[in-house]
Amino acid sequence: MMGEEAAAVVIREYDPARDGEGVEQVERRCEVGPSGKTSVFTDLLGDPICRVRHSPAFLMLVAQIGDEIVGMIRGCIKTLTCGRKLVRIPKQRISLPVYTKAAYVLGLRVSPSHRRMGIGLKLVRRAEEWFRENGAEYAYMATESDNLASIGLFTDKCGYSKFRTPSILVNPVHAHRVPVSGRVAVLELSPLDAEKLYRRRFATTEFFPRDIDSVLNNKLSLGTFLAVPRGSGYGAHMPWAGVDKFLSDPPESWAVMSVWNCKDVFTLEVRGVSRVKKALARTTRALDRALPFLRLPSFPELFRPFGFHFMYGLGGEGPRAGRMVKALCGHAHNLAMARGCRVVVTEVANQEPLRLGIPHWKMLSCDEDLWCIKRLGEDYSDGSFGDWTKSPPDTSIFVDPREI
Repeated sequence: MMGEEAAAVVIREYDPARDGEGVEQVERRCEVGPSGKTSVFTDLLGDPICRVRHSPAFLMLVAQIGDEIVGMIRGCIKTLTCGRKLVRIPKQRISLPVYTKAAYVLGLRVSPSHRRMGIGLKLVRRAEEWFRENGAEYAYMATESDNLASIGLFTDKCGYSKFRTPSILVNPVHAHRVPVSGRVAVLELSPLDAEKLYRRRFATTEFFPRDIDSVLNNKLSLGTFLAVPRGSGYGAHMPWAGVDKFLSDPPESWAVMSVWNCKDVFTLEVRGVSRVKKALARTTRALDRALPFLRLPSFPELFRPFGFHFMYGLGGEGPRAGRMVKALCGHAHNLAMARGCRVVVTEVANQEPLRLGIPHWKMLSCDEDLWCIKRLGEDYSDGSFGDWTKSPPDTSIFVDPREI
């Protein structure tokens, strides 16, 4: 009987004109958290492809039995950095990025009443067909490290291997502004200057998107900010001579960060929390609002739908770069507070040297997200680099905000 039902499954491309309601029903059925446990629920604000539509190429597939939508998957493709190579030029050696075309898999859902029928596997395989047809050499996905069902599907049945374990760092947005150190000046860069800075300093970072200009010019990117020591020759009251001049004579320490507005893409909601904990959280917020000058830490209202900002492209140089990053995070907090967000989020490599400068609450964060990867093709963008899936982790990664 199960084999007959599985054979009746039709995998096809998502049609917004007729599939919207069916997809929403599957999302609601899948978002039933474990009994007695806290769970995070996502509202895509009526746009099922919102989390991939800003990528260069994207696809959404649905699984259908009869007239019923029983599953879906999203995927997108882009060109990104998978390594670096040293090139000799007169009097020096420079490091250049090695690019590859990679696909990202996300949003796999199968209705609880139709699980263990091979539908998830069918969706992944059909998505991989599309990836290959469009030239992708690798596919990767991210999941919680304790999501055994997802890990089992991708690693045991689909041939993916565990690859990277970055950390998701979450910091609450309080009712008071966070002070930014008076020893640090924060400047906003134009998208063109931001692109130059990222390409010249971070293009060899793993997962760096080759179309970084598209990311920075997207309406959801709220700006790129540069932190430098005050009095270093760069600041709010000093004329900005451009990135070329800055990189030819940089201060001893500096840091950069960009902000992405996830609030207008989807919202989150925490469920399964006891009334007592909700009351305690409410009390902390009331005190923070009543006495903002005390700068009391307060637990944000996460038990109703909320939006957040994502900090991406964090990087810097120098012995005080961590202090510069902390100032940028304070600036991002204040921007998020002004725009009605409840938290600010970033994702960094476990070995990221600037991680200590990023304020976050451990209770809200995830120390070990899990990324899995699979090689789709036999040829490589740069044959001398070899198989990316077997490469050791670097100290940093670039998390594309379009895939959050």
